[in-house]
Amino acid sequence: MVLVNQEAPDFTAKAVIGGKTIEDFKLSDQRGKYVVLFFYPLDFTFVCPTELHAFQNKLEEFKKRNVEVIGVSTDSWFSHHAWLNTPKNQGGIQGVTYPLVSDFNKTIARDYDVLFEGLGAAYRGLFLIDKAGIVQHQVVNNLPLGRSINEALRMVDALQFTEKHGEVCPADWKEGDKSMKPTESGLKEYFSE
Repeated sequence: MVLVNQEAPDFTAKAVIGGKTIEDFKLSDQRGKYVVLFFYPLDFTFVCPTELHAFQNKLEEFKKRNVEVIGVSTDSWFSHHAWLNTPKNQGGIQGVTYPLVSDFNKTIARDYDVLFEGLGAAYRGLFLIDKAGIVQHQVVNNLPLGRSINEALRMVDALQFTEKHGEVCPADWKEGDKSMKPTESGLKEYFSE
């Protein structure tokens, strides 16, 4: 299912933030900010902690761009707490400060069409949601394929540049690169240099 250009499915669920359980964490409470909502398969696995730490390592870069990072898995909030209390050198995610949502009933993963039904866990889905709650970008990886956090930041930069300047961002565009006007003459001008 393609969610791009549609309103992000809202949810209310338990989330763990800074070692505390939030009973009614709502995605819609993030309106007015950009959101990188990412799904990961399971706590206490192998690729997952590398991704969660990588998001934490870049968290200030996301914050500078008015972006909230939110992780979701089908684990319980108890499992999230235990993993957050496990040191990094033991495979844990101690030090992760952004929200980890518990999709224990698997409804959120189903709504975003990233549920691996046979396993009862989510694929590695990532959704960039704009300030109005509209999905602007989505990508889904299979379980063994870790994602690029730098690519997620690049997509945020591209979206914000497009919103601000009304121009489009060509392949591999990054902040400071040439953009183009979304017209035939803009394309010709882009390729003429």
